[in-house]
Amino acid sequence: MTSKNDAPVEKLWNGNYLKAWTANFMLFFSFMLLTPLFPLYLSETFQADKQTIGFVLSGYTLTALIIRPFSGYFVDTFPRKKVLLTSYFLFFILFAGYPLAGSLALFAIIRTLHGAPFGAATVSNSTVAIDVLASSRRAEGIGYYGLSNNIATAIGPTVALLIYGACNSYDVLFVIALLFSAAGLAINSTLKIPSRAPEKRPPMSFDRFFLLKGWSNGLCMVCYAFSYGVLATYIAIYGKEELGITGGTGLFFMLLSTGLILSRLTGSRTLRQGKIIRNASSGIVVSLCGYLLFATMHNLWGYYGAALIIGLGNGHMFPAFQTMFLNLAPNSQRGTANSTLLVSWDIGVGLGVFFGGAVAERAGFHAAFLTAWLVNLAGAVCFFAHTKSYFARNRLR
Repeated sequence: MTSKNDAPVEKLWNGNYLKAWTANFMLFFSFMLLTPLFPLYLSETFQADKQTIGFVLSGYTLTALIIRPFSGYFVDTFPRKKVLLTSYFLFFILFAGYPLAGSLALFAIIRTLHGAPFGAATVSNSTVAIDVLASSRRAEGIGYYGLSNNIATAIGPTVALLIYGACNSYDVLFVIALLFSAAGLAINSTLKIPSRAPEKRPPMSFDRFFLLKGWSNGLCMVCYAFSYGVLATYIAIYGKEELGITGGTGLFFMLLSTGLILSRLTGSRTLRQGKIIRNASSGIVVSLCGYLLFATMHNLWGYYGAALIIGLGNGHMFPAFQTMFLNLAPNSQRGTANSTLLVSWDIGVGLGVFFGGAVAERAGFHAAFLTAWLVNLAGAVCFFAHTKSYFARNRLR
């Protein structure tokens, strides 16, 4: 296949990229099978209140946050396949701990520990996927890679609710999550990754853990993730307690992911054309409108309509921001760029889970969701006032 000037067009969906894509789907599918139901599980099994649920679940994000800067260093310094398989194996095996947790304290320990291999696996898997992409298709491939997360997010909660409705057993879901993560581990074990020379860096160089040039992008990402953390964690309880929705969480995530998928499919083409800022800008504005709708319209139209709108916005925004991080970093710091993006997301989600629960406990869900919108607005202001021009001045490609 050739282009108009007879130059060969490099293949996007090569075998290794497809394997990394599928393994990432398995990672997030096993994750999303449990995450939306954990607040209900803790409430029903351990009689935990909203603030306690937020505290327990935020531990997962905390350990993912702690490990990710080191993960970026590891994948930039050591053989990436070994780092990937080690972290993926630990992610897989810790699923076995959930059904064995007989107390809230033990559950909290297992959940907190589980965040570390999840954080490392997401960094290493995405970095490997970028490695095996053809350079001319890299920006486009980043957008399509995110579809693996989005499809998993779309069907994971729906499948979980169907299974739980049929058998009324959380243990069955724990086993299924264990099996899907095992499948992802098996797929990654067959990857063939290009060899590269080991990177030599100063032993105490801070930039091996955090992409310093990405600080402004990271600050914006914290704000966007805060809003998502509030909604994603408390959506099931809010729907059940205030709107009388007992089985609609799956539809909410389906609509959210439909928006993500649609916008990524269209956005990947414009990313390939180099329209990074345009994608980021449109995604930020659309997402902001979605969070405002959710915070102000407390009915089914607001509930489900906001899901689709937020998905459309985030589907444009997130791959554009990932491309911005990578364009601010040399090739030797791909892992660090990816980890900085995900660390920023983790910080925001963790703050959203914790403070969202605290606000909901004291002032109600409406106040919590309004807080989420205000933080999102702060991120939008930061982007248009500073980050956009900062990126244009400091990008490397």
